[in-house]
Amino acid sequence: MATPPPPNQQPSPQQIAAMQQQITQEAQKRGMTPQQFQAWQRQQIEADAKKAGLSVDQYINQLKQQALQNHQRQQQLAQQQQAAQQSGQPQVQQGQAGQQVPITPGAPDPKGLAVAKWLRSHDLKTRTCILNGQRKDMFRVKRALRALQSPAYAAALKKNPLLPTITAQTPVTEVFKLLPLSLLALRVSKADPHEGHNHAPTPAKKPQKRTKGLWHVKIEQQQEVSEDLHYVWLYEGPQWRQKLYAGGALAAIMAVVMFPLWPIKLRIGVWYLSMGMLGLIGLFFAMAIFRLLLFCATVFTVKPGLWLYPNLFEDVGFFDSFRPVWGWQETNKKKSKKSRPSKPATSTDAAAATTTTSTPSSPPATTSTSSKSNGNGPRKRDLTPRVEEVEED
Repeated sequence: MATPPPPNQQPSPQQIAAMQQQITQEAQKRGMTPQQFQAWQRQQIEADAKKAGLSVDQYINQLKQQALQNHQRQQQLAQQQQAAQQSGQPQVQQGQAGQQVPITPGAPDPKGLAVAKWLRSHDLKTRTCILNGQRKDMFRVKRALRALQSPAYAAALKKNPLLPTITAQTPVTEVFKLLPLSLLALRVSKADPHEGHNHAPTPAKKPQKRTKGLWHVKIEQQQEVSEDLHYVWLYEGPQWRQKLYAGGALAAIMAVVMFPLWPIKLRIGVWYLSMGMLGLIGLFFAMAIFRLLLFCATVFTVKPGLWLYPNLFEDVGFFDSFRPVWGWQETNKKKSKKSRPSKPATSTDAAAATTTTSTPSSPPATTSTSSKSNGNGPRKRDLTPRVEEVEED
């Protein structure tokens, strides 16, 4: 498009040639000659001037001023964008034309602050992420857009006049852009925590241990608005709880430091309390030693041994640690194959294993007869062929 000349200045020959070429191209698109297109365009200007209540000359001057203002605005935005790229500041895509507006640090916009407070009070299903070594809350844009379009936001508009109204001229995306413009929330993307380090990459055979769902993110240069993008909260909200905890911790430290200045009755009470706690700890150790001595005495006299408070050191609750009061030592009847010593296979065992493998339908009387011949009484045996026995054979 040809650049409009400044007011009170004649266009240059290059600008006249560019405008004539543009008129010719527009006429060809509509299937007209340049003269027919100029006549049609003149009729449109006269109709628009009548609608605006202006003369043709006044309407043309108004159009020239608007074109000049748009041109100057585009030049300013281009300069700001170039300066922002050199300084490394994030930018927000603003308007329908897609101009890049740099984000400048400063006091947040009251409207953006009101939107941030309202969104922080609602559940956006945030997740924790790591940004520059700090834990931050991350959310998806589509949940914020849904919240801004919900009836709850429409009801909040009546209570808080600072909240911007969502209209056709101010869509929900423009309201959301108040957050990055005020540095209340910024767009982030997943990043490698070891990016920029000089160490060798981790081999694929040893995957890195990381917390499930915990992303390492970085701030993006272009702050776009799309439903599938992620934003991180830089606005933490009111910090009254953290301030309350810090004040309580400071008061406790000062109270301990100023213990010599306490009243004599409080110091005596603290002394008795500390002696009572020390006595409870000593009683606990004495009980642990006594129950160990009791078990050592009963493990030889009354097998398998008696324990006092058998759940004392188990991973149970406080009251369950003292229930039951006593119990017998648990014995593992089934020992693992690794701990069981291997015995040499006798001829009787080998014959029984061979018979069982060859004739599975044979009655188990053979085992009873062989066990009786040993003189040790009836004994149960597992007649299932074992892999170890077959390999030994």
